[in-house]
Amino acid sequence: MPARKLYFEAVRVGEELPAVAKAPIDRVQLSRYAGASGDFNPMHVDETYAKTMGMPSVYAPGMLVMGFLGQLLSDWGRGAQLRRYSVRFIKIVWPSDTVVCKGRVMDRWGQDGRYYSEIDLWAENQKGELVIRGQATVQMFYSLEDENRQRAGQSPIVVNVPRESLIQQVAQPPEAPPPPKAAEVPAKKAPAQASAKKAAQKPAAKKGKGSKK
Repeated sequence: MPARKLYFEAVRVGEELPAVAKAPIDRVQLSRYAGASGDFNPMHVDETYAKTMGMPSVYAPGMLVMGFLGQLLSDWGRGAQLRRYSVRFIKIVWPSDTVVCKGRVMDRWGQDGRYYSEIDLWAENQKGELVIRGQATVQMFYSLEDENRQRAGQSPIVVNVPRESLIQQVAQPPEAPPPPKAAEVPAKKAPAQASAKKAAQKPAAKKGKGSKK
């Protein structure tokens, strides 16, 4: 019997996705992933080469861990359509590391018969350290009735749902009032400047008879 589909009406902002814990990474898995993906980067499969490059051993490709998060998302969003998926790699995953994938619904909205949910995703190793973080947007039917209507060629159920985001902007502290202006006092002229100005105002001295022209 196929797994029950997930519909928009059942999604709640703040709910956590069921965590997915993967078996410890081993070198056999890394070799299998290289064969399946066609990515034979020696940093992931050749121990000797990895050590010559300054690494303690081979390590897991980031796309493998990204696939773990994708599994978490697909297991939760049964029947939903993936509209956006992005990740940021934070920490290297080594052989013998255990990866636990987690997620949370951060937003949901619907308009004109289309319904979406925004999911925050992340994965931790056995030490609780964050190794990858991601975001995804999925689109789903509003309900089973909505799915049946659309598959029959009828118009979708339209329920306009405003955003219910948990993502809130950090409040900026109020700006400090400008300091009071000091009373303006006419600046005193420097003696040198005053003397120069006074000298400039004096008429030029007349030349004597014995002066050279």
